[in-house]
Amino acid sequence: MGERKKLRGKMNVWRYLVLGYFTVVAAGCILLLLPFASKEGATPFIDALFTSVSAACVTGLTPFDTGVHWSGFGQAVILALIQLGGLGFMTFVSVLFLMIGRGFGLYERRAVLQTVGGTLSSVKRLIRRIFLGTLLFEGMGAALLSIRFIPDFGAIGIWFAVFHSVSAFCNAGFDVLGGTFAGTGSLTYYATDPLVVLTLSVLIIVGGLGFCVWGDVLDCRLNPKKFQFYTKVILVVNTVLIVGGTLLFLLFERNNPTYAGYNFGELLLCALFNSVTPRTAGFCTTDPSSLSGSGYLLTVVLMFIGGSSGSTAGGIKVGTFTVIVMGMISALRSRSDINIGKRRIDMRLLVQALAIFAAYLTLVLCSTLIICTAEPASEGLFSRVLFETVSAVGTVGLSMSLTATLHWWSKLIIILLMFAGRVGVLTLAYAFRRRRNTPEVRRPIDAFYIG
Repeated sequence: MGERKKLRGKMNVWRYLVLGYFTVVAAGCILLLLPFASKEGATPFIDALFTSVSAACVTGLTPFDTGVHWSGFGQAVILALIQLGGLGFMTFVSVLFLMIGRGFGLYERRAVLQTVGGTLSSVKRLIRRIFLGTLLFEGMGAALLSIRFIPDFGAIGIWFAVFHSVSAFCNAGFDVLGGTFAGTGSLTYYATDPLVVLTLSVLIIVGGLGFCVWGDVLDCRLNPKKFQFYTKVILVVNTVLIVGGTLLFLLFERNNPTYAGYNFGELLLCALFNSVTPRTAGFCTTDPSSLSGSGYLLTVVLMFIGGSSGSTAGGIKVGTFTVIVMGMISALRSRSDINIGKRRIDMRLLVQALAIFAAYLTLVLCSTLIICTAEPASEGLFSRVLFETVSAVGTVGLSMSLTATLHWWSKLIIILLMFAGRVGVLTLAYAFRRRRNTPEVRRPIDAFYIG
């Protein structure tokens, strides 16, 4: 019994989460290495690993066109990895515990909360809602997409509808339409199709809101006045980012040759999707390489912010972004508190948010520097590599056609970025930190100058 407690002490909650994702990635890699997983009969190890990590970490970057390279079995493996990675390893473990009637201890509850958010008293109910809500949204999305895909592709359109519905809801960005329409990539063929674009957009937004936000909305029966403070902030900031991004893309890309001949409604549809998909879905109806400089920078910023905590999305998270912005405003106004509406935010949260921001920024800059040094010099290499690294650590999946051309060592860096982006830098830090047996000594305060 003592050895068991000692082992549990070593294997803390965060280490279980890291180990869980690592196990899922390893299993996916083995399955994708099987000869019948690809249409060509064999896949290099680094590319199978890359695809497995990208799917399990719901990123969408891939060295191959998913619909062209992978067989039906390989696509099914990728879809399973997306679903497992999107909802979180601990969520599926928890569902299994509920199915076999095993109870939840405090330790298991904490592990689940690190993945999906919520409170200790509501874990079971939250997990049931996650499971049923996911089936509902993905089922409705697949049904709506089938209306378009079945007439276009026949019976296989059902598979396309299911795959893209799951991929959109989990914010993965994998698509299997590559090679279907000559001269187009991803979902560019459907750029002006309201049914496809709006269905995918809604799935991406709902998947990126966070499971605890769903629960609160349901508990309050859609009455905004009863929403929790966190839910209100997330909904408002998400709306500002989506609407603001749409308007900015309309402004920045008004002269984009890709949109020649589009009417205002079609331009609005493209701008909306350009605003939604970097947070952090990875689908594209507009080739990122065709964006203007302003559109490129806006996309990078949206990818870096990402979605909400406890959701299928990545990035530094909307909550982190909000705390940093409000903290900056408070500091510039010489206020000692961070006030949002009628509530106050703990200053320690600002320190944690800044640590997350600095960690992600450091990962992006260091990885960009290393890859630019390792890869052969070419025109526009820096902007393409920066786009790729932000997309990887933000688990977005948008790419400027760079992934397939990278050397194996550069792909390994992207793999590590995707894993860190999905698991979370705080989770990794907590997983590998050493516990102190003695209390930390507080040093005396001295003068220090900044700004």
